[in-house]
Amino acid sequence: MYAYLIRRLAQFAIVLVLASIAVWAFIFALPGDPATVLAGPDASPTEQAAIRDRLGLDRSIIEQYATWLTHAITGDLGQSFYSTQTVTATLADYIPATAQLATLALALTLLIAVPVGTTVALRPRSLLGRLLSGYLTIGLAVPAFWLGLLLIIVFAVQLQLLPAAGDYTPFWHHPGQALRATILPATAIAVHASAITARFLATSLSDIMGRDFIRTVRAKGVPEHAVVRRHALRNAALPTITIIGIQLGGFLGGTVVIEAVFNYPGLGRLLYTAIGERDYAIVQGGVLFIVTTFLTLNLLIDLLYAHLDPRIRLT
Repeated sequence: MYAYLIRRLAQFAIVLVLASIAVWAFIFALPGDPATVLAGPDASPTEQAAIRDRLGLDRSIIEQYATWLTHAITGDLGQSFYSTQTVTATLADYIPATAQLATLALALTLLIAVPVGTTVALRPRSLLGRLLSGYLTIGLAVPAFWLGLLLIIVFAVQLQLLPAAGDYTPFWHHPGQALRATILPATAIAVHASAITARFLATSLSDIMGRDFIRTVRAKGVPEHAVVRRHALRNAALPTITIIGIQLGGFLGGTVVIEAVFNYPGLGRLLYTAIGERDYAIVQGGVLFIVTTFLTLNLLIDLLYAHLDPRIRLT
């Protein structure tokens, strides 16, 4: 297990360094000179030179990256170009809202995916199984932003049961208000995610139910519900855990459109605004946080996978 852990940590470090290079270098992929864009079209060469000096753009590329990476490791992601706050402080204001939305979306995803995937796998020819298979097809086909707009029209405009625009209220301060503010965007995210998770679970569970050890367990007289719960689901959950980990990382970085649709004050809307304003420091810091979180979650999922299945760490 220790050898596997060392290998995975080494891979994590290499991928994180390569990802940090890509995040930092994106500023040079954008059209136009960053100093000219920030200074404005009417700025004098002296003003542009001052901005270039402040951003360190007059140094070599290697020196610029080394300085940025050193500061990023210590938590210093720079200064926002359009506010007095540091990038770290700005991200700290928006990340909790996205984390709360992602947590609720993940909870809804599991509440939907586990029973749906299990039913589709165990009763594929029943009427309920066919209906749920149709739900999986629709859930995969419907874009989350379109479903979000539909939820706003139905529950906010017509029925007036829930707010159209989400607002961040910490769950531990006011659970009811927090749930009202996040249930619509979380549902828009969870429908598509649950369809993916349920399909993986159904496929894995169908394969497990046909294995020899399941027939052996049944031959011993174990009740069917115990066969499914204790033996089949535990083995079928292994590949599903990987999908859940990937989706959770995607929730943190893939909510840009949903947060824009619901005007939700999270990291996605912050990045959407920063991209429009060309606030490079905010975009770099936000994307670096998303990449680091995504890689960390995948590392934890791989370690959990290796703990549950010894064959993984022995290969």
